[in-house]
Amino acid sequence: MRQLAIISGKGGCGKTTLTAAFSSLSKNAVLADCDVDASDLPLLLKPEVLKKEDCLGLELASIDPKLCTGCGICLEICKFGAVLKNFTINPYSCEGCAVCTVACPENAVSLTPRISGQAVSSMTRFGPMAHAKLGTGEEASGKLVNLVRKKALELADRYSCKFVLIDGPPGTGCPVMAAITGTDLVLVLSEPTVSGLHDLKRAVELTKHFRIPTVTCINRYDINEKKSLEIEAFCRETGIPLLARLPYADVTTEAMMKEETVIEYAAHSEGSEAVEFANTVRNLWEELEMRLSDTFKEKMCSEALDTREL
Repeated sequence: MRQLAIISGKGGCGKTTLTAAFSSLSKNAVLADCDVDASDLPLLLKPEVLKKEDCLGLELASIDPKLCTGCGICLEICKFGAVLKNFTINPYSCEGCAVCTVACPENAVSLTPRISGQAVSSMTRFGPMAHAKLGTGEEASGKLVNLVRKKALELADRYSCKFVLIDGPPGTGCPVMAAITGTDLVLVLSEPTVSGLHDLKRAVELTKHFRIPTVTCINRYDINEKKSLEIEAFCRETGIPLLARLPYADVTTEAMMKEETVIEYAAHSEGSEAVEFANTVRNLWEELEMRLSDTFKEKMCSEALDTREL
């Protein structure tokens, strides 16, 4: 089983578009939508839910009105303003620091687990998928991403899938680290903008830290070809393979409006633009599939050993 994570420095770079397209091409993969703050793959693929599981996040303070004497100590010491004047807890402000439980002379305050989100196992027209929804105001997104990946691996075992395709969250923070750790390959999407190049550099630093093989792709390269050349130069300097340059195309939006992948849309589209775009995505997937294969990894290890001997 091989795991491919697709990430980018910000939202809207095309991660979901490519992940969905790859799932329709691989025909033997589990999808894992790890963008738990704004899960988009279910909107496109309309999965049938198989099972839901609660994810427990930070603990929440609770005041027992039978024991509370209204002394006001918890109200004074709470630095987050979570204790209200009627001596109840605002769940969106409580950080679960437990100071109030220690300070209360009547032992009226306790911590209780709270549900931060739900992980969902489902079935799409291309195979199984794991995704999630983070609760409003919750911060334990990294923990929920870990649960989504765990569910994806369970689905891969159950249905004997060859690949796990991870639609990663944007940025380089904790959720992204949880999404890429232990994967076999990371595809970083970039855009030809100043921020796009900056985000690409940050993402490459992150994957380098975790020692994960990394490749990249420039999406909408033709909106600023000068900046695309700068990205290509950065890839050459750092040794990061640039596998594809995707043009700006309305086909991605048109396909999403019809709740189809770009591969599905191109199959019945009369426009050459859709077909050309789909062929570029297909070639990109073939290159990724080759790099995820055992043969390629053995070749890379052999070349690395030969270099060390020299």
